[in-house]
This record gives sequence, structure tokens and C-alpha cells, in this order.
Amino acid sequence: MSLSDVSRFVRCNVPLAMYSRLQLGGKAEFFAEPETETDLTALLRYCSEKQIPVHVLGTGANILVPDDGVAGLTLVLSRPAFNNIIVDGQRITAGGGTKFGQIITQSVVSGLGGIEGLIGIPGTFGGVLSGNSGTNAAGDIGQWVESVCIADFSGCTSDIPRRDITFAYRDSSLDDAVILSATLHLDRDAPKELAKRMQKIWIVRKTQQPTGELPSIYPFKNPAGGVNAGDLIDQAGLRGTKVGGANVSERNAGFIVVKPDCSSNDVVRLIRLIKDEVANLTEIELETALQIW
Repeated sequence: MSLSDVSRFVRCNVPLAMYSRLQLGGKAEFFAEPETETDLTALLRYCSEKQIPVHVLGTGANILVPDDGVAGLTLVLSRPAFNNIIVDGQRITAGGGTKFGQIITQSVVSGLGGIEGLIGIPGTFGGVLSGNSGTNAAGDIGQWVESVCIADFSGCTSDIPRRDITFAYRDSSLDDAVILSATLHLDRDAPKELAKRMQKIWIVRKTQQPTGELPSIYPFKNPAGGVNAGDLIDQAGLRGTKVGGANVSERNAGFIVVKPDCSSNDVVRLIRLIKDEVANLTEIELETALQIW
């Protein structure tokens, strides 16, 4: 008996490239989009009992799927039960599968300020929280978190207050759980002013990213001390460097751009090359923010 025999929403051998920002990678051995929290926790309990590994996939904004696929279960919270936004006073609560951009837009419309400076960060709410996404100018998402509701990989759910969560640079203590929902506490502000601020930030951010229709990703964390990973890569003379179908962006050396003939292995090899060259030149070890499954 396999996962596909115990649940109506589990499929086998599902290509994951269409679920990845980079549009790369092989198939998921098992793939599930549970309809309800009950479905989800039952599935997690089964996987725990059978020792089946579980991978949580949002929009694939920060994931590299291997060319030979992913063993175990790939879990996607795409159904309405995990994609809702509720505004209550200065609090905004959203499901873990909700696209983060939708939450920012709702906060602006509702006159709640703070996270508008994070416009342009891709991914689901759960992914953004787990990785404590942010920008140098606006800070990280963790500063606005009031509480998070999670399901651990044994299928038990719990509400965690902010004081019991650790947020670090592009990291959090929420990595080993499925984020069901979370509540942010934001500041009152005028919707028109928030919209203007968000639009300006978005325009600036777009000018700093690769142009064109090819998929791209910013795979490295910026080192401590205000150093920019892209600047270090540029100093190492790697702008435009190619490995197979993976290229260091000509516009912003912090990004890797992938062409249609690119493989996941090409990206891994290019990342390794970049890290080696930057370390040789600057003695700084770049750390990847990209999750390589």
C-alpha cells in the first residue's frame, strides 16, 4: 500500500518544474494538495508512521528541484482552506498557502503599514515566514509576527506566540513544520500613502532585477556587515559567467538566470563555482539562501 492508496488527493510521479520559479527539476514521487486541515494532518501522521519524507512547496520561489526528482511526499497548500486573509483591527491573519503579494496588497488597502516595503518578495506566506524574508531597507517579516499556527510533521497542530519563535537572518525556528496560518500586527497608516510608498519601492526593485522572460533567482544570502553578495560576485569577475544553461545575470550579478536548456545540475555547478571564486578572491564564504532539495 502506498500514499496514493490512502488518500484521494495524492498523485504519483508529478512533474515539479511547473511548480518551481526556475521551471527546473524532475518529478515528485508523491504529490498532495489537501483540501482541509484535517486532510493535511491525517496525511502527515501517515507519513510519520511510515517514515516517508515530506517536503513543503509554496510557489517554488526559493527551491531547486533535483533533475532526478524528489523522493517521498511533496506537499502544496494551494486549496482555499490555506489561502485566506482576515483583517481585524491592526491585525492581519492569513493562511500559509496565501501568496505574500496578496497579503501586502490587502494590508495597504486596509490602511495597515509596515510590510509594504517587502513588495516584490515572491512566495507564499508560509515560505516567507519560514525563511524570514526581508530587505535591507524594510527589515524582515519576523518583526511583525504576533503568532503562528503550525502542524508538525507528526500531524500535531499548535499555536506559537512570537516570544517562542526565533527569527534570524533569512532563517527561523519554523523550518521543521507546516505553517497553517499566521497573524501580523501592523501600524495604522493612510491607504493612499501606503500605496504610493509601495509603488515607489516596487519600481526601484524592478530596476535591480534581470529583465526579459527567462526565469531567475537570487540564490545567496548577503554576508554580514552590509556587504552585497552581487557586488562580491561582480568583483570576482563573474558577471555573465555560464555553466551549461545557467548564467550569472549581466544586469545584476547577484542573480542567476536560466535558459530553456538549463538543468538543475547546471545551477548547482554554477553556485559552486561562484562560491569558490568569491572565497578565493575575498575570503568570504557565500551562503546559499536557495534550498536545494
